[in-house]
Amino acid sequence: MHRLAVLLCWFLVLAAWPASDSHAQNVPPEKPKVTRILFVLDASGSMLAPLEGTPRWTVAKDLLAKMVDSLNAYPNLELALRVYGHLHDDDENNCEDSRLEVPFAPKNAKAIKDRLKTLEARGNTPITYSLQQSANDFPTDKASRNVLILITDGLESCKGDPCAASVALQRRHVFLKPFVIGLGAEKDFGRQLDCLGQYYNAASAKTFRRVLDNVITQTLTKTTVSVNLTDEAGKGVESNVNLTFVNNVTETPEYNYVHFRDAQGKSDVLDIDALQSYDLVINTVPPVRQQNLAIRPGKANVLTFKVPQGTLVLQPPKIAPNPYGTVQAVVRAAGSPATVVSLPFGTRQKLLAGTYEVELLTLPRTTRRVSIRQGQETAVTYDAPGTLNIVTDLKGYGSIYRLNNDESQTWVYTLPEGSSKVNLPIQPGAYRLVFRTATATGSQFTDVRTFTIRSGQTSSVSMFGK
Repeated sequence: MHRLAVLLCWFLVLAAWPASDSHAQNVPPEKPKVTRILFVLDASGSMLAPLEGTPRWTVAKDLLAKMVDSLNAYPNLELALRVYGHLHDDDENNCEDSRLEVPFAPKNAKAIKDRLKTLEARGNTPITYSLQQSANDFPTDKASRNVLILITDGLESCKGDPCAASVALQRRHVFLKPFVIGLGAEKDFGRQLDCLGQYYNAASAKTFRRVLDNVITQTLTKTTVSVNLTDEAGKGVESNVNLTFVNNVTETPEYNYVHFRDAQGKSDVLDIDALQSYDLVINTVPPVRQQNLAIRPGKANVLTFKVPQGTLVLQPPKIAPNPYGTVQAVVRAAGSPATVVSLPFGTRQKLLAGTYEVELLTLPRTTRRVSIRQGQETAVTYDAPGTLNIVTDLKGYGSIYRLNNDESQTWVYTLPEGSSKVNLPIQPGAYRLVFRTATATGSQFTDVRTFTIRSGQTSSVSMFGK
């Protein structure tokens, strides 16, 4: 095989493959990580059809035998062989015609080659059943990398759903995203099987040899990713942001890294398993999600994303003591009802550059529209409140309204029914008090008062019970 020499140069990387265990993300394993490759081989009757004058079955067996032989010297690598369609004739329509012919073991190439010599293609194509059974083929070793390579020339013939089975097994972490090699298949064949995993069309013996070689190369070579976070001009200035690589099949986080940039401004290099497909969540505020990362297996990948950030400074007014205590602010992206973040005044928060609405939980609430710019600080404050002092102690029903410039009124506060007497911090402005005592005998006895609140001052209002 023309690229086996390249593969053998990488045998040491298996011992240093990054862990993806959910309880110890990014922590190197104490012992070398085992990679397990399960070959699932189609032995249905259609594999007897010729491929460039030779039966597909013969081509597949010969090339697979050479491949496992070349892999026999790899440390921390185990192989296994499952075959389907070889135990019953096609007219029996047996949908459980699948068996693990050679279980996982180190350096078992001879066992696989010997078994391949005795197998014959004859039956149908129970792909879904074979995938489901493969869950029992892999040892229950959570630290291993489980890889499945399906070699087939036909579609599911037992009314199963191989795509759903593949996704379900990936979500259970039985195996990584499978490789599917369509041997001598029609062009439209891949559209029906690419949902299982990464599909390759091997329309000739030469192509099959190259595809199989490429799949093994992807499985065994090291892949790195460097994430460059830039401003709007493309300058790499952002850093110290949590990066989450999410498996976009299982929706589980596979890697969490806090971005680092060295003294020369260069982003560091991260190890990653390229046999899975990822979304990247850049945990700025708000977060940015990049779907289906274009990661080339066996390469040093550099991914660049624009995430310019500025700083929102929530600055309380200089008044001591502040009658409100601590005021909260709710930050939303302009035009969106969703909360981006909620913060107390006196804090600073990095935000993605853009336009935001900051709602201050003063009384009444105040909204500021602000623009956050790359590398700049934007301060938001509010007027120092005054105090409303209602001196009358009456039981009843009433509310406070703010008087607007257009002479409309906006509800601000409902008085407690137990007593109208309050001492209330409130923003400067003109207000109206509307109140009726609980003992009043009609709506006409509602008492209406207007008053003005000024920063740092107390305004007293009294009412008459009727």
